[in-house]
Amino acid sequence: MKYKGARIQVLDLPGIIEGAADGRGRGRQVISTARTCNLILVVLDAGKPVTHKKIIEAELNSFGIRINQEPPDVKFVRREKGGIGYQETVPQTRGMSREAAYVVCKEYRVSCAEIIIREDITVDQFIDVIEGNRAYIPVLYVFNKIDAITIEELDILDQMPNYVPISSQNNWNLEELMEEVWNRCSMIRIYTKPKGQAPDYDEPVIMHAENPTIEEFCNRLHKGIMPQFSHALVWGRSAKHQPQTCGKEHVLCDEDIIQICKKV
Repeated sequence: MKYKGARIQVLDLPGIIEGAADGRGRGRQVISTARTCNLILVVLDAGKPVTHKKIIEAELNSFGIRINQEPPDVKFVRREKGGIGYQETVPQTRGMSREAAYVVCKEYRVSCAEIIIREDITVDQFIDVIEGNRAYIPVLYVFNKIDAITIEELDILDQMPNYVPISSQNNWNLEELMEEVWNRCSMIRIYTKPKGQAPDYDEPVIMHAENPTIEEFCNRLHKGIMPQFSHALVWGRSAKHQPQTCGKEHVLCDEDIIQICKKV
């Protein structure tokens, strides 16, 4: 899929059935591929019950994929000695406590560790931190065949978060779907400008990191740029004036133009 100058690879995976996380229908291979993606699109039939949505969510969760969640703000460091050190910086109202942490650590044979809880979490989230192999991936629910349902049914779907209604047969709302994919993947476009030439608007450099710096941009182009880097000239929303002379820590914005200057 090409959108806003970016080539976005879309993988059409086989459908997930109940029990997929346990290996039914080659489900483990399918979900393993999903763990490597920046975004998962769950495509559903708008005319069928949303129970299919619940099944897919349960299978992804069983395989260690946490959808539309951020990693818990918890510091967990195993230590050689000293026992379990437990601290809370915010009140815990969802089941987490010092006693629960000790029980979980005992279950996982952790006898010495430093634990600092910086947000209100559940015991399951704490277990995810100890496991350390969870994937936190945004999910967008794509309801297809909206041409086959009524306006009243579409209004009900509108109350659901993280969803986009489409009709692939009639090409309805595909532009909004592509825009949502772009936003959920946190992509921005950076245009390069060779010295004395016009910016290259045809082939932008696509960055995925949030608040990417000039150093990250240079490393994306080539690992050998930074040893010779002197400064950069930046035009765009991140610049206070046009152009602005910036160092490697400068944070770039979408559609910025950058010219890299090397050491003399």
